[in-house]
Amino acid sequence: MQAIILDTETHTLNGQPIEIAYAPIEVENGKLTLDKSKLFDQLYCVDEPISFAAMAVHHILESDLIDRPHYSTFILPTDTQYIIGHNVDYDIRAIEKCGVDTSSIKAICTLALARRVWPDAEAHNISALIYMISKGSEKAREMIKKAHRADMDIILTANILMHIVHQLNINSIEELYAASEDARIPRSINFGKHRGTNITDLPADYIQWLLRQDELDPYLRKALENANLVTL
Repeated sequence: MQAIILDTETHTLNGQPIEIAYAPIEVENGKLTLDKSKLFDQLYCVDEPISFAAMAVHHILESDLIDRPHYSTFILPTDTQYIIGHNVDYDIRAIEKCGVDTSSIKAICTLALARRVWPDAEAHNISALIYMISKGSEKAREMIKKAHRADMDIILTANILMHIVHQLNINSIEELYAASEDARIPRSINFGKHRGTNITDLPADYIQWLLRQDELDPYLRKALENANLVTL
């Protein structure tokens, strides 16, 4: 069994991965360790030009991808059971484009966990959280200057996760996964005419209507099903 923090940079929003990085971590007795010596970081060529909007985020140029392997050659370590990431579903979708089978992967979302641990934070993106945790230190600034490249985002995410593990008194990767699954279940609705309403306070007929929608987020569905049981 292996847990990895994984990050991708893509050629456009929800596009093909042009950089993939990961590193193994362990969580034991309330402490997180990241093995930097086993950090994997690879640039890949893709089938379409990099969008300028994406380029402005990660600063990867077309010239950086010359003679790089095609993204479809990426292979996930065979013993990977847990993938951790900030908005992890985005990264999982990216590696699925490489042909990676993620059906047995357990995803742990540090974004959802951060929102649960620091609900009143001004922002929950990686850079803002690092500044918040470090109280605006110069060291944080130097690290963040290298953010939005997959290898540095791995290290920054591990830093955030270390604080989450401490705050939630997590003692194992299994406990971390359970905490993530709970954090991903929404407590309020964030769209529509009932935006901002606690899910437990939604009208029963609206809950029933939402549950009939085919494209409903699975975590929202779980929250609605729980609320529906209460109202029955």
